[in-house]
Amino acid sequence: MPRKDHMDAAGALALVGFSALMGINQVVVKLVNEGLQPVFFAGLRSGLAVLCIAGWMLLRGLPLRPARGTVGAGLLIGAVFSAEFLLLFLALDLTTVSRTAVIFYSMPVWLAVAAHFLLPGEKITARKAGGLALAMAGVAWAILARGAGNGEASLAGDLCALAAAMFWAGIALCARGTALRAERPEMQLMWQVGVSAPVLLIAAPFFGPLIRDLQPIHLWGLGFQAVVVVSFGFIAWLWLLGVYPAASVASFSFLGPVFGVGFGWLLLGEGIGPALWGALALVALGLVLINRPARS
Repeated sequence: MPRKDHMDAAGALALVGFSALMGINQVVVKLVNEGLQPVFFAGLRSGLAVLCIAGWMLLRGLPLRPARGTVGAGLLIGAVFSAEFLLLFLALDLTTVSRTAVIFYSMPVWLAVAAHFLLPGEKITARKAGGLALAMAGVAWAILARGAGNGEASLAGDLCALAAAMFWAGIALCARGTALRAERPEMQLMWQVGVSAPVLLIAAPFFGPLIRDLQPIHLWGLGFQAVVVVSFGFIAWLWLLGVYPAASVASFSFLGPVFGVGFGWLLLGEGIGPALWGALALVALGLVLINRPARS
């Protein structure tokens, strides 16, 4: 599919679906973390995803060999992917979940700023800047309205969450601004999970015991993460990133924590109230401003 200079209805619908998947993902991660240490879980997920993606590529007759001149970029995006998850889990260990989520989902802001300077056709307009501000306010409202959560906030944890958000933006920049832009989404993701699996598994022992109270449901959650979320969900996101403007695609990540709040209420019985509706309104308005095509 040829690249487009603005978000259309099909792309928006696909990204809303991806955001809903990420909302479900938060519930699954919370469940699986009861049985597996988080960083070990992330490494296992990447390792299983390698097998799933390789099988998918073989089934479709896609080459598993990277294109010439992409090895350096592939190692770079894999390292960035690894750093993102290492910093994210460290942030969750040092500061509250609410603070981590608000800071981590600032990713579209950092991507929009970086893309403004590094990617052609990705300039920030006043309207897009206003939309980013509204969507960020909506996410903050949705998460902080749930309460501060357990644990104490720390400056170190906040800085780790901020760095993780920047590395997340770095993944999008690597996919769009390096030699990997000519690769298929499957190969882009193969680099990410193939590099991150050994890195995360080696780092996991530094985060505590690898096995907690492991039950069959945790293994089902691990499988769901590897097959549905990482393999097919991330492939779809990378494909959309190759078709639509990076800042527009990234802006839909604001819906992730909002869906997380909704699924937390639906599946975990967490409280919900008027604040969520207000947050959704801000996010929706922000997305409209960000993705509205410029006048010719």
